[in-house]
Amino acid sequence: MSEQRTYRYYEFVMAAFVTVLICSNLIGPAKIAQVELPLIGPFIIGAGALFFPISYVFGDILTEVYGYARARKVVWAGFAALLFASLMSAIVLAFPPAEGWPHQPAFETVFGGTPRIALASLIAYFSGELTNSFVLAKMKIATAGRFLWTRTIGSTIAGEAVDSLIFYPLAFLGVWTTRQVLAVMLSNYLIKVAWEAVMTPFTYRIVNFLKRAEGEDYYDHGTDFTPFSLKA
Repeated sequence: MSEQRTYRYYEFVMAAFVTVLICSNLIGPAKIAQVELPLIGPFIIGAGALFFPISYVFGDILTEVYGYARARKVVWAGFAALLFASLMSAIVLAFPPAEGWPHQPAFETVFGGTPRIALASLIAYFSGELTNSFVLAKMKIATAGRFLWTRTIGSTIAGEAVDSLIFYPLAFLGVWTTRQVLAVMLSNYLIKVAWEAVMTPFTYRIVNFLKRAEGEDYYDHGTDFTPFSLKA
């Protein structure tokens, strides 16, 4: 790695990444939404799938501008934040409600994910985000920094595939039918990848701004790609 530098916006991108991650995992998953699509009809989707892909956009931005190692550090920060949020939810729900307080069932519905789902979410997030960052870093070298859209979308195709293949079977196989698991996994995967493609103009704007503002356009030549490090 090159000598350590101080960046103006790195911490802000990290904060945005972790915020999106926490919100999409705590607020979105409890609601199943239905939308009417032209020529298709009713389409059911987990509401969290609308926002979770934004974390991949920030993951792409981090790797593209600051490099894999600094993106990996943010992934670890997100992992710690998710772990804390899961533990906090379990502890808060475990406290007996005060007499006359009627909202315990509502809290359990929204925040009462099973330990199995929480564990699946943690493993899938960690594996998927690091896959996304690794693929983007390697594609950046292979394309000599050209064709940004190929690596933002290509890395998401790989990262979301790893995330989905881990999360849905680990969380729901044996609870849902195999057909249901496969159907939801495939539909949510396609939506997440499509969302990344739609966000491409936004990604370009943020990446170009940060590269100019930070004076950085990192290439991961000689990077140690081990996931189990906080060195940046």
